[in-house]
Amino acid sequence: MAPRKLRFAIFGNIYQAKKSASIQKVLSFLSERKAQVCVDKEFHHFLTKDLHIDVHADSVFDDDNFDVDFVISMGGDGTFLKAASRVGAKGFPIMGVNMGRLGFLADVGPSEIEAALEAVYRNDYKVEDHSVIVVTAQGESTIAGCPFALNDIAVLKRDNASMISIRTSINGEHLITYQADGLIVCTPTGSTAYSLSNGGPIIAPQSGVLCLSPVAPHSLNVRPIVVPDDAVVTMSVESRSHQFLVAIDGRSEKCAEGTLLTIQKAPFAAKIIKRHGQKYFHTLKEKMMWGADTR
Repeated sequence: MAPRKLRFAIFGNIYQAKKSASIQKVLSFLSERKAQVCVDKEFHHFLTKDLHIDVHADSVFDDDNFDVDFVISMGGDGTFLKAASRVGAKGFPIMGVNMGRLGFLADVGPSEIEAALEAVYRNDYKVEDHSVIVVTAQGESTIAGCPFALNDIAVLKRDNASMISIRTSINGEHLITYQADGLIVCTPTGSTAYSLSNGGPIIAPQSGVLCLSPVAPHSLNVRPIVVPDDAVVTMSVESRSHQFLVAIDGRSEKCAEGTLLTIQKAPFAAKIIKRHGQKYFHTLKEKMMWGADTR
């Protein structure tokens, strides 16, 4: 009996035309293995109409209308986050192919593409579960689209507004009312992103915690705080503009003042493919250039 063909869904960055060689490597490899390939509709249009690549795809999909064994994200960490949001609770393992510099999520370099895909076919890989968080809104506002984040959910002032007041509670206990430009709730995966740029700590994956990091707090003695990832974080916001933003892995939505936001761990995890021998702290040191002498 012939082995079942593996099925792959491919997402990609439509702003990286100069990186088409990597895309063609992936498509060529999967074609040789006679894999079933489905491509995100927007990315497929970019490949065929803009790059004029002959894409041999079994199907094209939009939204979350795909059912596969593996997902390949081609781009940077931002592209990976978008792919993860589309996968959602489906639980398909995701491989991140980086089209530029080394990423934390998209960590397969252009020269490693064939080896990484070969490892998938040999079943020589591991799958890491990364926590996802979800936001819900009560009041006048609702969160449209996808409320899930692999990196972070941030409550932010609008561009022309002064700082906002964010009354924050943990498991129903009042923590503090932040006077700030915003507040970030991040997972360990997102600790090296927006939270880090606002003074938050780096948290190793699978640490079982969430971090709350204020954005430009009015009081200099307000610092990030780490809480267990089973904590329920609630917030209500006051703003002179009577509106504020909720950014979910960078996807912004407007909310009305008086909306009660609840952020907590989602009932599912994002599954990320890692090659054996791949080490988080090695990637961290390389990405952060720790120990590098720039003189």
